[in-house]
Amino acid sequence: MFTTVETAHPAGLEPRQSPITELRRYRLHPGRRDELIALFDAEFIETQEGCGMRVIGQFRDLDDPDAFVWLRGFSGMRERHAALTAFYDGPVWARHRDAANATMLDSDDVLLLHLASVSGGFRLPDARPGHGCEEPPSAIYQALTYRLKEPAENAFHSFHRNELEPILDRIGDMRIAILASEPSENTFSRLPVRLGENVFVVFSRFADLAAHADFTRRLTNDIAWQGAQEVLESYLIGESIVARLSPTGRSALR
Repeated sequence: MFTTVETAHPAGLEPRQSPITELRRYRLHPGRRDELIALFDAEFIETQEGCGMRVIGQFRDLDDPDAFVWLRGFSGMRERHAALTAFYDGPVWARHRDAANATMLDSDDVLLLHLASVSGGFRLPDARPGHGCEEPPSAIYQALTYRLKEPAENAFHSFHRNELEPILDRIGDMRIAILASEPSENTFSRLPVRLGENVFVVFSRFADLAAHADFTRRLTNDIAWQGAQEVLESYLIGESIVARLSPTGRSALR
């Protein structure tokens, strides 16, 4: 049994969107992902939100057993610095950082992102499962990262909206957030981010693995999608990256 916990809405942070988001991917020691998830879900959700940030979601990557992926949001870059300072200088991180860091091989794979449009942010529930919820929901989230030659705002966002999204909608894509690289300086240097990259990240939700597999099959075989690939590739510096993400028991995205 578990209880539902009301999600904290820090002052100044709109409860259903975060203008600035970190997409964090950790490479872990083999076999230690569940250990980190148990610690994270128990100790690092309410305590981070109490410092002024938003823990949007945390996930197992279904195609990489030693990867932990999570998202946290901020109302702005200044607020990000203040929130991160408060948490990483605070007692909770001091008490648990050695245990958390012991599970990790690398924690520097971090993208700093902003909303691609005013309506492009995550919409979260007002409550999340309480402590003791370990069973992951059946939903699967897809994080599709386009690696671009230029900032998305130059032309790619318009191409995605006008050419790709109608096809995706017809096939059954349920997009929940669209984000692009944030060019601001990383003012919290204790935590590195990937600088000098142009990415466009699209998050979609599927009811379960079967629904995602069916969507992928239909999209791959769609003639209009196949026809758009040559133009799509002209914007890219490499293959797009698709991650299939399963929410943890206490993830707000579920």
